[in-house]
Amino acid sequence: MEELQNAVKDGGLAVSNLPEKGRCLLTTKNFYPGEVILRQEPYVCVPNNTVSRCDGCFASESLKKCSACQVVWYCGSTCQKSEWKLHRLECIALSRLEKEKRKAVTPSIRLMVRLYLRRKLQNEMFIPASVTDSCNFVEALVSHLKDLDEKQLVLYAQMASLVHLILQWPEINLKEIAENFSKLACNAHTICDCELRPLGTGLYPIVSIINHSCLPNAVLIFEGKSSVVRAVEHIPEGAEVSIAYIDIAGSTMTRQKTLKEQYFFTCTCPRCIKAGQYNDIQESAILEGYRCKDDRCNGFLLRDSEDKGFICQTCGLLRSKEEVKRIVSEITAISDKELKYKSPGNHEEAISQYKMIEKLQMELCHPFSISLMRTREELLKILMEVGDWREALAYCRLTIPGYQRVYPELHPLLGLQYYTCGKIEWN
Repeated sequence: MEELQNAVKDGGLAVSNLPEKGRCLLTTKNFYPGEVILRQEPYVCVPNNTVSRCDGCFASESLKKCSACQVVWYCGSTCQKSEWKLHRLECIALSRLEKEKRKAVTPSIRLMVRLYLRRKLQNEMFIPASVTDSCNFVEALVSHLKDLDEKQLVLYAQMASLVHLILQWPEINLKEIAENFSKLACNAHTICDCELRPLGTGLYPIVSIINHSCLPNAVLIFEGKSSVVRAVEHIPEGAEVSIAYIDIAGSTMTRQKTLKEQYFFTCTCPRCIKAGQYNDIQESAILEGYRCKDDRCNGFLLRDSEDKGFICQTCGLLRSKEEVKRIVSEITAISDKELKYKSPGNHEEAISQYKMIEKLQMELCHPFSISLMRTREELLKILMEVGDWREALAYCRLTIPGYQRVYPELHPLLGLQYYTCGKIEWN
């Protein structure tokens, strides 16, 4: 712990153990909006497999496949040389597999294989290790293995079997590998480009110390494969650094449910401790509830005490359960049809379906509804794909008020939406 403390203190940070939170990252100086708090290279990382990407820089152009393993791609000799110490062992291990089994090597499997290979190379001093970049730090991460259900445990056991087959190291057992998969699930991060499109997955040991908040004072972004934590507000000396593990757009109940299912904890951030208070109930009803039947009223609805329907908290007008169920059923039917018959090239049909959903949601949902905002995002995406810039711009502008409501002023997602608007206007 002391070595780790010394390793980060020069950057204005301190690792601390708080009774209620465990290990966390505290500031030892003031940080201001936009300022870099922490920058770290991945301990291990892999590109995703949605498109072929270079293992060194995640580029997707001018790629050549490794001639031996036929799994890994490189954009050139520079990236190949930079990855060679690790890939040399990985290549030998993957080449032993039958061709059919190599197809089952997912990014998650590769990440685990690389985790063990890097540990081996550091132990044998072929790759340098530091306090913040060592296998000891990775081993100290929390796994939450005891919190997993049987289905997830079986999946990790199957993945562990494949890793064991690839490595062929008798000294590691399946339980240990399964536990490490659980650690990665809770501690690895999705590496994104400047437009927040996912490129791969990486493990960043110091970033993993940073706790979650639904009102974060910092954000995690990426510059290439490097993780960068930047302040989004003034963080005074001695304060805890926090980021959001999940999308913070949504009601307290939705956020709590997601955090419990994915990360196995109950959030007690300043936003979540207000659960059940009037302002929190109001915000939840606006983001995920229904609108008043009177188009002139902008009130939010709550379920009435006699369970007959939902009452507008501004004008008192009742909206019946039957009417709400009817519109929800119509939205669900169209959504199911869109998913069932979705075709990559059938843009006109997709636009028509989403506009029907949007019309029903405008009738049912509050203007700041997350569901309505997501539908408009889908329409925006398709309209941009077909080059209908004028209508795309109209939909992009419609999403901005929702983004301004659910994200802090300096949040990357809000900034990206402004950028998208500008890009569409230019087109």
